[in-house]
Amino acid sequence: MDARRTTVRDVRRRNRSVLLSELYFHEPLSRQELSQRTGLSPGTVSNVAGELIAEGLVVEAGSVDSDGGRPRVLLRVNPGYGRVVGVDVGETRVRVESFDLTMAPLATVDYPLDSPQPRPEPVAAQILAGLREVTEQAGTGPVVGVGIGVSGTVEQGPPARVHAQTLGWDAVPLERMLREGTDLPLFIDNGAKTLGQAEMWFGAGRGTRHAVIALIGSGVGAAVITNGSTYRGATSSAGEWGHTTLVYDGRPCRCGSSGCLEAYVGAEAVLDRYREAAGSPAPGDDEESAITELVASADSSPVAARVLEETAGYLGAGIANLVNLFNPERIVLGGWAGLTLGARLLPRVREETARRALRHPYEQTSIELCRLGPDAVALGAATLPVADLLTDPGVRSPA
Repeated sequence: MDARRTTVRDVRRRNRSVLLSELYFHEPLSRQELSQRTGLSPGTVSNVAGELIAEGLVVEAGSVDSDGGRPRVLLRVNPGYGRVVGVDVGETRVRVESFDLTMAPLATVDYPLDSPQPRPEPVAAQILAGLREVTEQAGTGPVVGVGIGVSGTVEQGPPARVHAQTLGWDAVPLERMLREGTDLPLFIDNGAKTLGQAEMWFGAGRGTRHAVIALIGSGVGAAVITNGSTYRGATSSAGEWGHTTLVYDGRPCRCGSSGCLEAYVGAEAVLDRYREAAGSPAPGDDEESAITELVASADSSPVAARVLEETAGYLGAGIANLVNLFNPERIVLGGWAGLTLGARLLPRVREETARRALRHPYEQTSIELCRLGPDAVALGAATLPVADLLTDPGVRSPA
């Protein structure tokens, strides 16, 4: 048992965190509204708000009339306090994006990957180059931190190491490699988990406490949200939904096993199943264009229609497992392939899930598409330094 006593400093830090978080997600608010919503006394709210304004984290945002008294001054988080950077180390590219503190986009750069199994060194170089470029595009100003979403599991350090079996990365010291080019605060996590945080904060998961946010691209992953927090497991590898077994001794998977869900519903697997059925590959220069063409041709191509119908069945079976295991309020399908496939298949996916899930938990669950688009991993990664700031908003100066 932790026998440490709560100090005045602990209380002050908690009060700052509670007030700043409430403003961040529900701004603008008056001091009176902040007192009502947080349970903090009016005096405490006034003192904490004064500190945050003095530090530049909070600014006044106009006023509203009160009932017979003086107008109430509204407060909001200061977008210009600092910038955050989000990085998506995807399957075909590295995307680096800069945002202000309220997540308004400022600058974006993409670097294509030359291999489906890129070596860590070029990826680290692309991240650093992208960081320099978006910093120049967005202009001068302080950077609060850099969040990075990657494939595989992240062994939190120090330093953070990445285990990505499908990429051939085994305990890659990505944080240490990046430290050779930047001293900014770094936050590294699994890409599905960063997508999950973005959708919980700003998208289809908002307002829920129990949800699963699924990412479907070439690979398949998920963020499991329990009571508002991401479930990580013993070593942060929880959420590898794509590598749960769907068919015993089934199709080979990129991870080296067989029968994984990813081997049936990942973009690479869907296109492979179409090639086997049609005797020729789907048209398109890359996976994204090929999946788009496959979906578009389903009304005129019986083979494409059959492959997509099977995909809806496989996906429904996989989602039914999530329903039965986690009893979520909401399941959200995202990722570029998830959104492309879901635009056509979502009704059938719901039907197939209902056929396979236990009736009562299924009736408590909604299945929706992500609202933040196919590039939400970078946005979610950028929320990592913001979350750190909201959790511990001690007096600090951005880098």
